[in-house]
Amino acid sequence: MAVIDQLEQEKRAAAEAAALLVEDHTRVGLGTGSTVAYLLPALAARKLSIRCVATSPRTEAAATALGLAVEPFTVLDRLDVAIDGADQVAPDGWLVKGGGGAHLREKIVAAAAERFVVIVSSDKPVAELVAPVPLELEGFGLAATLSALGPAARLRDAAGTPDGGVLADFHGAFETPEALVARLAAVPGVLAHGLFAPALVHDVLVGWPDGVEHRRIRPRASRTLH
Repeated sequence: MAVIDQLEQEKRAAAEAAALLVEDHTRVGLGTGSTVAYLLPALAARKLSIRCVATSPRTEAAATALGLAVEPFTVLDRLDVAIDGADQVAPDGWLVKGGGGAHLREKIVAAAAERFVVIVSSDKPVAELVAPVPLELEGFGLAATLSALGPAARLRDAAGTPDGGVLADFHGAFETPEALVARLAAVPGVLAHGLFAPALVHDVLVGWPDGVEHRRIRPRASRTLH
């Protein structure tokens, strides 16, 4: 079997396992990306009575087309569960997210959820996180922000975010995720970055050729935000 076909099967398996974690009459955050594309039909097939919020217009359109009830994230202040993919997953639960350019909204939704479930294929777990790390930058003062970040920050050849941000990626080396978080936080023009701390993550479902591995990171009650 071709590698790409195997990875797609792994994504589907992880997404379908995550869909089974959603309970009736709950509030659900829907992520963005190729793995979430498998989650939406699996969730719709369960025909639950749930209220959903989406992290991107693309996810909202796809979910609505499948009959899922999606509403703006302006009324609800908490979610019961959020489900999303990741670009990298470290053994301790640190994530890199944002290849699809929705990391600010994804982080808002993850932080608002009582349980954040990450769904990935077997190529996403890594020994340690490496660049690139997605960034969302403020358009005002963009040149100054890029100057402060240095040559490691490169603009992405992509449309802006739904909230008007400019997409970029940090390609430099970093010793620890915590150190890079602190460096990025010191630059006012950085609206968001794609580093998600383990304190945000409850479960990681990894699709493998022989099944789905369920990694439990930590209880939501003990989280601190980055």
